[in-house]
Amino acid sequence: MKINSLKLVNFRNYSNIFLKFNKNINIIYGNNGFGKTNLVEAIYTLSLTKSFRTANDRNLIKKGELSTKIEGEVETNTCNNYQIIINNDGKKVKIDNKMISKMSEYISNINIVLLEPEEQTIFKASPQLRRKLLNIEISQLRKEYIIYLNNYNKTMKQRNFYLRELYVNGNASREYLDILTKKMLEYGYKIYRFRNEFIEKINKYIGQAFFNIQNSGELFVKYVSDYNNKTEEEILKNYQKNYEKEIVMGKTLNGIHHDDIVFYLDNHNISEWGSNGQQKSAILAFKLAEIAIIREEKGMNPILILDDLFSALDRNKIKNILSVLNEDIQTFITTTDLKIINKDLINKALVFKLQNNEIKEV
Repeated sequence: MKINSLKLVNFRNYSNIFLKFNKNINIIYGNNGFGKTNLVEAIYTLSLTKSFRTANDRNLIKKGELSTKIEGEVETNTCNNYQIIINNDGKKVKIDNKMISKMSEYISNINIVLLEPEEQTIFKASPQLRRKLLNIEISQLRKEYIIYLNNYNKTMKQRNFYLRELYVNGNASREYLDILTKKMLEYGYKIYRFRNEFIEKINKYIGQAFFNIQNSGELFVKYVSDYNNKTEEEILKNYQKNYEKEIVMGKTLNGIHHDDIVFYLDNHNISEWGSNGQQKSAILAFKLAEIAIIREEKGMNPILILDDLFSALDRNKIKNILSVLNEDIQTFITTTDLKIINKDLINKALVFKLQNNEIKEV
């Protein structure tokens, strides 16, 4: 999987640029604040329709402008043109100039794996961020996953509203609550199975990837869910058992919206016992495992983004990443300093220099 070219119109600090890329290594360097991350953010957004830096799409529009467009030619088994257009009315996506009405039909066409320093904070963050990580990765592999997730969230919102209605009006029928509960369970159980399958595949690769980085330790990921080891009937009974409590609290107390993943190193929770270096290695191993899964499922490598990562890692971790780059993976590397990148890698790369809001091949 390769992105051959990228065109940006009014994206962040770029007014209008068109770039062609190397099918292997692309290095983007320059001082901070010149737009290195903006460029790889555009590639990421072209793939997943969302930025990894902001939840508000309007932040992607260049100041003073009304809209932005990201357009790229992506090569898989065929070459296709992908476009994302964002304005005050919302977001539109196109494939080969054909409007795509459902995001689930767009996402999963371009697979991308991102490694950037902020992801190291996942161990100290709330479970919501770790669920977001799962959602992003699984949606690239299973387009129906997004549909189930959206339906689950909509149904839970309706259910929470009706729980509050029941609290206010104790005579209201609970039959509708049962209908919403069963509907939410239906979507939730499908999401649970997708997540469980994904973590099983992560564990197939993550242990060896971590050992290659650290030269010691056994790492695995545990999937924590209210649905673990339960049939749909058992889960339904748990919901019904909590009805009175939920009515008082006005919210759904059980479900996949409480899911979490926990990284264990030598059977100890790495977020509690692991060093900063071990935690960095763990998230790196997770991403390398994800690359292996995409390769296994799709028969091709994803696009890899390394955003300002070399400055945050020691030489051993960099060496491990470089071993992946030797394979047929199109990679985008941003850095403020070319000297920290191996010369052999630079010689194989297409190098772009950013200066004064301009980008030039070197």
